[in-house]
Amino acid sequence: MKTTLAQFIKEKRKQARMKQEDLSFAAGVGLRFVRELEQGKPTLKMDKVNQVLNLFGYELGPIEVNRDEESKSTLPR
Repeated sequence: MKTTLAQFIKEKRKQARMKQEDLSFAAGVGLRFVRELEQGKPTLKMDKVNQVLNLFGYELGPIEVNRDEESKSTLPR
């Protein structure tokens, strides 16, 4: 099972012993943004997500999704 972005951020924050308020301040984003990020809101600004991820030494990047073989063959790589 893959870890979602929301789970990843929450786990990293807890490992750093930070509250959501601490994370929002350290990353320079709003508390509401951190809450929405950890709740898995599907529409978030990538630059702000990267601000949070950069605190932990990460950034957004492409990952391959599992698709059925039929749809894979019609898409360029």
